[in-house]
Amino acid sequence: MIGLFRHLFGGDRPDISDATVRDATAIAALHAAAFRRGWSDDEVEQMLTDRAVVAHRVRLGRTTAGFVMSRQAADEAEILSIAVASRARGRGIAGQLLNLHLRRLAGLGTRTVFLEVDEHNTPAIKLYDNAGFREVARRPNYYPHPDGKAAAALVLRRDLT
Repeated sequence: MIGLFRHLFGGDRPDISDATVRDATAIAALHAAAFRRGWSDDEVEQMLTDRAVVAHRVRLGRTTAGFVMSRQAADEAEILSIAVASRARGRGIAGQLLNLHLRRLAGLGTRTVFLEVDEHNTPAIKLYDNAGFREVARRPNYYPHPDGKAAAALVLRRDLT
């Protein structure tokens, strides 16, 4: 009965921590559910073993419900991907995950973070805007859509210092 109340009312608290190779399958599944071209388990595993990659995952109970992954180069980083499972959205988890991730990057000496987002991905744009990212460029016709049209990629930047 308690499990039912937790499920209905969101009683599971997000547990955010470093992602490891053991999380590769769950991260690949989340990525595949969130994006047109998902990453394979092997691709995620390779990224998680790359010393330049910083990754965090969020668990709700025993289930991986989200992740964020960045690659560092000198004092810059690029967010490669962030995703939260559809059943866990609307609870502020992405914001908590992104906030912790940015603090970790800053602690590792990152001064500037970049990312690209589809111009039509309103929830993601709102997340990044709330986190202090600002548009610095556009890549026209970057993201193909099923209708044959392509959307621009917005290049966003946030300074951490």
